[in-house]
Amino acid sequence: MTTYYEWIESPLGALLLTSDGRSLTGLYLKGQKYFPTEMQHWTEASWIAPFPQVREQLSEYFAGQRQTFDMPLNPSGTDFQQRVWQYLQQIPFGTTCSYGALAQMLGNPAASRAVGAANGRNPISIIVPCHRVVAANRQLTGYAGGLERKRWLLQHEQSHTPDIRSYSTQLSLI
Repeated sequence: MTTYYEWIESPLGALLLTSDGRSLTGLYLKGQKYFPTEMQHWTEASWIAPFPQVREQLSEYFAGQRQTFDMPLNPSGTDFQQRVWQYLQQIPFGTTCSYGALAQMLGNPAASRAVGAANGRNPISIIVPCHRVVAANRQLTGYAGGLERKRWLLQHEQSHTPDIRSYSTQLSLI
């Protein structure tokens, strides 16, 4: 299977998009933890699906005009990781959720560390909003793209949400 890629610019720096030709398989912040290393046989193709759609929706998101994403996704991971990533997509724009609350939603309250590990391995940053997960004490922890980027994303979303309500726990950015 061919992996297609494109680099785009964003307020967070360069983003690497990957696709299988039908779905988005990755969105990585340059320099993040778990960044792909085997890129030598990939094909650069900015026109391939769904890159034009991703560029448009990310542009709208960064402009504060989009709160949800609508594009085909195909992240690669274990069954547990896939379940965590599905739940991440249910955390509303501008809100946060703790790792423990996410573990409870998955039906295993003792799995907060496993949830954290799956969250950290999310290959589709921003669109699958792993940045919305915080520690039980509301502190920013564990973002593969770096805590400054996580803080930026949360502040960006909160500044474009007229009535911020916490999904499970309110995040204090002060």
